[in-house]
Amino acid sequence: MNVKKELEQVTGGGEGLYFNNIDLDPQKIQAVMINEVVPSDSRQDFYGQADADYLKTTIPLFQKAGAKITTIDDILQMGIYITNAVKTLKSQYTIEKNVIEDHLPYLERELALFPNLKVIMLMGDVAKKAFNMIAKKTTKKHVIPSTATYKLRSSEFYYGSIRVIPSYIMTGGNLLIEKSKLQMTTEDIETMLTILNTESE
Repeated sequence: MNVKKELEQVTGGGEGLYFNNIDLDPQKIQAVMINEVVPSDSRQDFYGQADADYLKTTIPLFQKAGAKITTIDDILQMGIYITNAVKTLKSQYTIEKNVIEDHLPYLERELALFPNLKVIMLMGDVAKKAFNMIAKKTTKKHVIPSTATYKLRSSEFYYGSIRVIPSYIMTGGNLLIEKSKLQMTTEDIETMLTILNTESE
């Protein structure tokens, strides 16, 4: 299955939208990590060039969490798919609520591609807002409370049978500066990996 082709069925191939142009087996994906937005240069996205900026923080986070990976393909092979909540190039520091709402149909369709999800990780507030909007359509309530992320880390949240883990943005140079967020994000990824390993036993 090609993710881009599947999502273009929703949009009719709308201009300015950037979908992940990758082939994968949807049955093998057990976790989705939702990041904020496509970078201003799409080549720096997760599935862009080999030394993309988004991978310069993401791969070390996985390695710090104990995963023996060196590429985005290694992450996919683990059954983990990474995407962005907003599918247009980043042009402003803040993502407005109406922009998140505009992109919900694509994210919703993207998540529906994977029938065997065990975990959804929400990497930052934009991802948290987007997923809460999706969840509210079916459950009439938010999955994740509107509370600071660090205060939520002792609780477990579920969307049906899927564990939902609120965490922090895993891209950008600030992550390397904010050591506490770096540590918490690493621990959250460790939690995801533990769930996936337990489920596969």
